[in-house]
Amino acid sequence: MDALQLLLNRHSNPRLNAPAPAGEQLETLFKAALRAPDHAGLTPWEFIVSEGEQRALLGDVFAKATAAKGEDAEVVANARQLPLRAPMVITVVAKVKEHDKVPRLEQELSAGCALMAMQMAAQALGFNGIWRTGWFAFDRGVHMDLGLSEQDQIVGFLYLGTPQTEVRKVAERETAPFVRYFGQ
Repeated sequence: MDALQLLLNRHSNPRLNAPAPAGEQLETLFKAALRAPDHAGLTPWEFIVSEGEQRALLGDVFAKATAAKGEDAEVVANARQLPLRAPMVITVVAKVKEHDKVPRLEQELSAGCALMAMQMAAQALGFNGIWRTGWFAFDRGVHMDLGLSEQDQIVGFLYLGTPQTEVRKVAERETAPFVRYFGQ
């Protein structure tokens, strides 16, 4: 699939089975991520891979955070199962660095671009995934359990695997409602 077709047909797929990208395929995803826009060469990213039994450990982190919010046992149990929806989950973290010319937001956007680049590379290789955030991405307890620093910010959890089903083609949208030309 050529690059333009890949971008024009981008879609998420939440129904994922094994296998997930591995070996050289996974390395290709990371190489794509490292091509994200990166003002001042700060490389403000970290990719935390959870696969196999590690997904259950991530589920434990989610369950602990859910219990800390006072949720009932069923909600906690559901949170524990979330990372098991795909054979791999990559937690993408903006590793924000102090810089005079590169504000926090720009570094977080850079990490988001890295996440999208990984998802697009996965799709180009015949895999797919879905970018999820939710409140776990902002929970300080989750951050601490993942070993993140105070200035770090999770920008998303990239669930990856082999699509179980074909996703309906997303309807094309007219661009006009989203575009305006300055001064006109």
